[in-house]
Amino acid sequence: MNVLTENFSLYGKGFLGTVELTVFASILALILGFVMAACRVAPVGSLRVLGTVWVTVLRNTPLTLLFFAVLLGLPRFGLVLPFQLFAILALGCYTSAFICEVLRSGINTVPTGQGEAARSLGMTFGQTLNSIVLPQAFRTVIPPIGSTLIALAKNSAIAGAFSVTELLGTYRTLSERGYNIIWTFVWIAVGYLIITLSISALFHAMEKRWGVAR
Repeated sequence: MNVLTENFSLYGKGFLGTVELTVFASILALILGFVMAACRVAPVGSLRVLGTVWVTVLRNTPLTLLFFAVLLGLPRFGLVLPFQLFAILALGCYTSAFICEVLRSGINTVPTGQGEAARSLGMTFGQTLNSIVLPQAFRTVIPPIGSTLIALAKNSAIAGAFSVTELLGTYRTLSERGYNIIWTFVWIAVGYLIITLSISALFHAMEKRWGVAR
């Protein structure tokens, strides 16, 4: 316990850093994922191409490489931001590709006749998507979205290698102070477990309230 009690502020700072990365990157991923899912099912060919390219490129790019591209590449083009914002951008964009595919799979579960009926009533694509399709699709994709965001929380550990304050990065400081490396990682694992179980509990509650009965 002395590893935790003697370094509680350090663990706390790293834990809060991981929570911040997870929350803000999740918000960005959900927004971009929704936009790209709408593009992928849009009646406009250029939007479908945009959504397909976005998903294909990001899903097939290693996350570490994306971190290098964002944190080291964007400053060369004059975009200079705090490393934490770069990390949120990398995590959010990467995860948005998976959110997009989850939402698209949910959209595909909605009978096409409902969309056709909406269009016959004069509703636009945006109105049909927001009022008819997405409310039904959302009920089916709550569990996979939760799993994707749990993966995002664990992927945030990569940010520590780029001078971003997060939970896993605390092991370097504790190792330099001479603490037992095994117990150092045990308490780091406990921190990640708290975060992932919290996300799981949140989406379980959402599934019980709005999910499709199995």
